[in-house]
Amino acid sequence: MDIPPAIAVIAPDGRLTPARRRRFVIDFCRRRIRPGTGSGSAFLQRRTAMHPWPDLRPILEGIPWAITGGVATRAYMPERVTRDLDILIRYQDGDEVRRRLEAAGYRYVSPLTMPGFLMRSPQGVEVDVILGAYPWLDEALAHPRRDPAGYPILDLPYLVLMKMAASRMQDLADLSRMLGLASEEELAPVRAVVARYAPEEAEDLESLILLGQIEMGKMPLAEDRTAAAD
Repeated sequence: MDIPPAIAVIAPDGRLTPARRRRFVIDFCRRRIRPGTGSGSAFLQRRTAMHPWPDLRPILEGIPWAITGGVATRAYMPERVTRDLDILIRYQDGDEVRRRLEAAGYRYVSPLTMPGFLMRSPQGVEVDVILGAYPWLDEALAHPRRDPAGYPILDLPYLVLMKMAASRMQDLADLSRMLGLASEEELAPVRAVVARYAPEEAEDLESLILLGQIEMGKMPLAEDRTAAAD
C-alpha cells in the first residue's frame, strides 16, 4: 500500500509513532480549522459528573491514586462519553490495589498493553489500573484535582503529559479542547510541567493550545485578523 503524501512527509517509512501522529494531526488541523465549535459558551463552561462511575475512595483509602483518561477530562471540559474508568497508581502499589479491589468484589480480567491490569466491578464496569513509574508521579498524586463528584482527578499539567505521550486521535481531540478552554492562569503550570519533564513537546503544546483557542472562538485565524485590519 502506498503511503499518502501528507503522511510520507512526516513518516517516510509509514511508521506513525505518537510524536509523528501528533505532528500529522496538528498540521492537518492547521489547514482545516475554523473558529467556533457551534456550542454555546455556557455549555463549554459546564463541568458535570453525570455518569455514575464506581467510587473507589473508600476501597483505596491511604493509597495515592487519581483518575486519568477520558473520565478525568470532565474536570476541564464538558463531560464526554467513555467506556471505562482509568486510574493511575504507583507501580509499587499494584499488588495492594489489586488485593483491595478483589476483596471489594472486583474481578481481574487481563493485563493492559501498558504496565497495569484491567478489573471489572460487580456491576460490570471496566477499571483500567495503570501502574505509573513517571518522574512526576509522586507530585501529581500528592496534589490531585477534584471533579464535580469529588473524585481525585489528575491535575491538568500531568493529564496533558499522559495524553501527549499517547497521542491517539481521541487524546489529541481532548488536548485541543481542554487547552483551548483553559485560562492563561491554568496554562502557566501546564507549560512549566511540560518544559520540565518533556521539553521536546513544548512546540506541539503551543500548537495544540492555539488550535484549541481557535476552535473555541478565543483566537481568530490569521486571515480573519488580516481582513479585520483591512
